[in-house]
Amino acid sequence: MRIGVLTGGGDCPGLNAVIRAAVRKGTQVHGHSFVGFRDGWKGPLEGITMPLDVGTTRGILPRGGTILGSSRTNPLKVDGGIDAIRATLAKESVDALIAIGGEDTLGVATALAAEGVTVVGVPKTIDNDLGATDYTFGFDTAVQIAVDAIDRLHTTAESHHRVLIVEVMGRHAGWIALHSGLAGGANVILIPERPFDIEQVCNYIEHRFASHYAPIVVVAEGAVPAVGTMSLQDQGVDAFGHVRLGGIGAVLEQEISARTGKEARATVLGHVQRGGTPTAYDRVLATRFGLHAIDAVHDGESGVMVALRGTDIVRVPLAEATRELKTVSLERYAEVEVFFG
Repeated sequence: MRIGVLTGGGDCPGLNAVIRAAVRKGTQVHGHSFVGFRDGWKGPLEGITMPLDVGTTRGILPRGGTILGSSRTNPLKVDGGIDAIRATLAKESVDALIAIGGEDTLGVATALAAEGVTVVGVPKTIDNDLGATDYTFGFDTAVQIAVDAIDRLHTTAESHHRVLIVEVMGRHAGWIALHSGLAGGANVILIPERPFDIEQVCNYIEHRFASHYAPIVVVAEGAVPAVGTMSLQDQGVDAFGHVRLGGIGAVLEQEISARTGKEARATVLGHVQRGGTPTAYDRVLATRFGLHAIDAVHDGESGVMVALRGTDIVRVPLAEATRELKTVSLERYAEVEVFFG
């Protein structure tokens, strides 16, 4: 078989480990050949390819990002997009496609599978918000990067008696904020699933200062205030219709300073969380996903995604993976509230 591989959406630590594992086992164990499609769905849409074999994937295990490149191109929004992909796959003699990505990338993969294209998905998102899998690679790395930043900011907060606000990624799910805030000893954690009361946030901050310590606030980029308490600026949408986020840290900086009289400073980690070397956990999980993805292709599967259940890698329908986001439950959030203030 000849197998195409692509990586779509935001880059993520561990993508190269998936590519390496799929190519290594596919070539050496199953005898398949590969072609890489560049820049997400733009590759098969426009016929942009690169060689993909054991040689081109050697040494990429510890590298962040993706050697294939990525983009947020949505072929479902392009006239004749699916037909163009079919034509590219036929031209490249591709029998099956491995799509590595998050909700949007796998949503396109689901549509292609429904149209008869042989597709196997691999879940990727630092947000850890994909349904049907317990964890996604990239999440552990993102959390560790955030925790490292929070650990360093504690000393500055104490030295200058400031409120330090750390804005982390998390559009609709607050997993990074929850885990990094808990591990980093944050005094307030704000997530998209639980609209926050700015007055209560300021009460926590005042209580922290009263104990002669300076507060750290960790906020997910998608966190929103309770209705009628604060206003946020509309920043437009991307190609998949998602609202562009970012800026909640700066808003909180102004609100907290005005309401408490305490100096506040926001740090936005942004794309720092996506970059650099993946943790050992993410390298192992990504490698296992790659190994099982190529096995699924070899077995003739289509319309499925590999997923982590407990410590096992299983196959689940792509439609199940993209049906709904995995968000932080209010029960999980309640566990960390004891540390607020």
